[in-house]
Amino acid sequence: MRQNRVVWAAFIAVALVGAVDAAEPKGSSLPIYEVDHAWPKVPPRWKLGDASSVAIDAQDNVWVLHRPRTLKPDQAAMAAPPVIVFDTAGNYIKAWGGAGNGYEWPEREHGIHIDSKGFVWLGGNSCPTNGLPGLKPVADDQLLKFTQDGKFVMQIGHSNQSKGNADTLNLHRPADAWVYPPTNEIFVADGYGNHRVVVFDADSGKFKRMWGAFGNRPVDDDHCQIVTPSSFADPGPQQFSVVHAIRVAKDGTVYVADREYRRVQMFSKDGKFLKQLVRTDIAFARDLALSADPGQRFLYVGGGNSIFIVDPKTLQIAGNIQPTGIIGAGHQIAVDSKGNIYIAQTTAGLQKLTFKGMSPASR
Repeated sequence: MRQNRVVWAAFIAVALVGAVDAAEPKGSSLPIYEVDHAWPKVPPRWKLGDASSVAIDAQDNVWVLHRPRTLKPDQAAMAAPPVIVFDTAGNYIKAWGGAGNGYEWPEREHGIHIDSKGFVWLGGNSCPTNGLPGLKPVADDQLLKFTQDGKFVMQIGHSNQSKGNADTLNLHRPADAWVYPPTNEIFVADGYGNHRVVVFDADSGKFKRMWGAFGNRPVDDDHCQIVTPSSFADPGPQQFSVVHAIRVAKDGTVYVADREYRRVQMFSKDGKFLKQLVRTDIAFARDLALSADPGQRFLYVGGGNSIFIVDPKTLQIAGNIQPTGIIGAGHQIAVDSKGNIYIAQTTAGLQKLTFKGMSPASR
């Protein structure tokens, strides 16, 4: 028993180390995590390329989108299909994806989302002049919708067809997407080529609205090179840089990770700017996820080598998650119904952080 208490105390210390900018509110408690080193169990016949994104379905299965074309030539023949599914224990369930009839598969896989109806949404961020080996010189200007068995349902936009931020038919290298069930709208972090949030009807693909940073009209600034300024004048640039992740809370609040400007911006579902959180001293706002509790008490934000715990109402940082062995802040992250966090970290692979409960409330 004494040994168990010591281990539990270590979990608490590791999970809360590195809290910055806002002390943990008195009387509150924060989630505790431990790395699951056995997750996932990739079938031995397959290899995964860079793991770009991760999503959770209604059964808590974990959907991974990876980039088979990033595998080295001697491993290319063992490439798993780009969409691969595991259960919460890490057991393989199924895999599918890739080029097919009737749709344009993204050249460089980037984001995946499972909506409340079970549909699978995915997109890519290929740029024609990125010079990456093995890729065709095209822009991924589309978002795809499939059933969970890989049957094609719908495509919004077309490869190489973007006409910029004012285009209501095409995307331009979209990074992430999230469906808000009450309005049946898909909110897209669009993304790498464009610099906007754009909203479509999730059934028809019809354009609904768009906005840029602070709710401004987005302005074209299309280039493959990712630029990270070293400093910003408060309150920061008036346009988004890389709109890398998006989440819509149950109450309709929209959270956007503006990765290279190292900030999270918060909006109403109609695009009204509410507030922002900026951290320029570290690589911040890599990705986003909301906690699984009914009230969505926490917003998780990848930054530095950890995942920050943020109050979704005030955007104050309460602590961070950095258990021993964490692979980093993630390229994209997701949370299942039990509170476990899954990390897709491109060149570093995949990881599950197992939820171990809440820390004791401070006094």
